Amino acid sequence: MTRAFDVDAVVALAQALVRLPTAVAPGVEEVETAAAALLADTMRGFGWAVTVDDVECGRPNVVAVIDGTGPGRTLMFEGHVDVVTPGEVDSWSFPPYSGDVVDGRLLGRGSADMKAGVAAMIHAARAVQQQGFPGRIIVGILADEEGMMLGAKDFARSDLAGSGIDGVIVCEPEGGEVCAVAKGAIRMRVDLQGVMAHGAMPHQGRNSLPALGSLLMGLSELERQISESVGSHPHLGNFYLTPTVLAAGDPSQVNVIPASASVWLDIRTIPGVGHQGLLHLITRLAEQIADDAGLTVAITVIDDRPPVNTPETADVVRALVLAHETVTGRPAVLGGVPGTTDGTILTRDAGLETVVYGPGGKWIAHTKDEFVAVEDILTCTEVYIEAALRFLDAPRPN
Repeated sequence: MTRAFDVDAVVALAQALVRLPTAVAPGVEEVETAAAALLADTMRGFGWAVTVDDVECGRPNVVAVIDGTGPGRTLMFEGHVDVVTPGEVDSWSFPPYSGDVVDGRLLGRGSADMKAGVAAMIHAARAVQQQGFPGRIIVGILADEEGMMLGAKDFARSDLAGSGIDGVIVCEPEGGEVCAVAKGAIRMRVDLQGVMAHGAMPHQGRNSLPALGSLLMGLSELERQISESVGSHPHLGNFYLTPTVLAAGDPSQVNVIPASASVWLDIRTIPGVGHQGLLHLITRLAEQIADDAGLTVAITVIDDRPPVNTPETADVVRALVLAHETVTGRPAVLGGVPGTTDGTILTRDAGLETVVYGPGGKWIAHTKDEFVAVEDILTCTEVYIEAALRFLDAPRPN
């Protein structure tokens, strides 16, 4: 099959990115710097206007702007190159930053999530540029997606984000699904404060631990009630309210009644669950439990990311659906993103229409022995080219 892009260059760029350890780790300050330099040099080599701006020390956004042959729409391709840690290296079947291609698979941390997608979108934009197109293409590799999404937040505040971007394709791994919807997320903590006392004289203190137990039970019931009320989303599944971290007491001081106890929550919402109302219910529950136990409570919302619910009729979604069908010869499957992506922030803060589609299995991110099929990378590159041509209404090659 003759492809409209440099196949070897796509794979080589993905391999080079995987071989760069871009995981956030203690003592590591230059997380994405080396990868950003590689990408900036690659894109400048195409003649693109590229900016590299740190949103934090060692956490740069890399953004390229490609002007077409005349006025028209603006399409953005978006991705990230920061990755989660490999975890226990000995549990991997190959070096976590291998970057080797074995039996048709690119191996290594970040291969699917989402360095293959970044390589594919860059070379897709290059192919569209070489063919000629009206309008404008923006290629954004934004920092800190695996953390607080600082890069997406910074970009959403920029003049470029407000300059008329008509659609965004987020190139995260979704197993061939076109995902116009994504779950929302709330990360928060609840701190209960009582009075420390001797374990032999608990009546002289106010123990925060029993109240924390009551709060956990109350949150479980709240999850059940909301789930029954909103039901299951056809593409996103169920609403989840999950305690993920507990902190109270000191194992070396087992004879001490703890004054404070804390719980961190990872809440995953679907359309139909209003975040403001949900936060109000959690706050009331925590305040009532604290008041009954003679405690005080402090609630901190660490991050609040609403669900993305881009209409399936949006032009960027339709262009991707038709491109998938044209390239693969198979009907597109509409799905949903189980987590959040930078697209969540771009929709929330900049009002942009986003859709997620990219190479790699939907459930492989953050697991050991991460890989992506090379053929999947190439197929997605071809789909990105076709989607861009359709969205920008450019002529297609004969």
